[in-house]
Amino acid sequence: MQELIRSEIRPHHQNIFEIVKSYYQLTKPRIIVLLLITTAAGMWIAAEGRVDPLLLLVTLTGGWLSAASANVVNCIYDRDIDYIMERTRHRPLPSGRIRVRDAILFAITLAAIAFSLLAIFANLLAASLAMSGIVFYVLIYTHFLKRNTVQNIVIGGAAGAIPPLVGWSAVTGDLSWGAWALFAIVFLWTPPHFWALAMYIRDEYAEVGVPMLPVIEGNEETSKQIWLYTLIMLPSTFVLVYPLGVCGATYTVFALGLGWIFLKKAWQLFQSPDDRERARSLFKYSISYLMLLCLGTIVDSLPATHNTIDTVTNNLQTWLSAIVVSILDFGFPILD
Repeated sequence: MQELIRSEIRPHHQNIFEIVKSYYQLTKPRIIVLLLITTAAGMWIAAEGRVDPLLLLVTLTGGWLSAASANVVNCIYDRDIDYIMERTRHRPLPSGRIRVRDAILFAITLAAIAFSLLAIFANLLAASLAMSGIVFYVLIYTHFLKRNTVQNIVIGGAAGAIPPLVGWSAVTGDLSWGAWALFAIVFLWTPPHFWALAMYIRDEYAEVGVPMLPVIEGNEETSKQIWLYTLIMLPSTFVLVYPLGVCGATYTVFALGLGWIFLKKAWQLFQSPDDRERARSLFKYSISYLMLLCLGTIVDSLPATHNTIDTVTNNLQTWLSAIVVSILDFGFPILD
């Protein structure tokens, strides 16, 4: 088979720096950044804004390595369709810069180091969750779902929602409702995010036979599903405020402002489902949305933020009390 022949193409690196670059590209680093931000959000909320720097470094490093391992295996599995699409043809595996055997060893090494770091410096629960993320992404999503069902992104979204659980458990050693609320937010965010991308590059998915929702059901149905998931996802972001109470006023402001823009863009796409630029706009914004929402949880959890809010609240109460006293001292002649 052609893909097997391509996998045996001899690497053509000129120096050690090109080798390192190829292996780095194999991990899909841009995707990992967003996962680490959600991990950090889980840690900051769980630690109430007082995260141990060493634990933060170890957890993010372990998270990066585990996500990188999953991405490498994904590249191995998808090298046949990556070769067909112009956008991905020059990746390390389809271009022949890295052998499949070497990529497999690389993925195993990354996973082993990730598990060891998290198990030794955090706890076994965090390490196990990170490994479960790899298994779910590779086995459930990449192998069973991606090429077989239009619900691939919906079910597979659970893999991308595991990092905040890793972050939370690294701090506390368990998983409370706050952790699962973060999981639910990322899980519900995933379909609008990826379906918007799928609408924008619909022809590429059709070319390689991946049954993404826009390819099978069309843009109109996809935009409808994006709108429905948005309507479910946005209220879920406020569960952290009420009834859980793990986030406060600062996060609420973030969630309201960011959510309004997300809602507007999802509605615009629903009104014009064949507009590729609107799909692209929603996809790009969805990345910023999740990053900034997580930033909102981090800022909200900081002791300095709580102190500032308490100071402002106390001053406001003092000011209002002074006004009320002044009014009462002035009196109400009309009531005499």
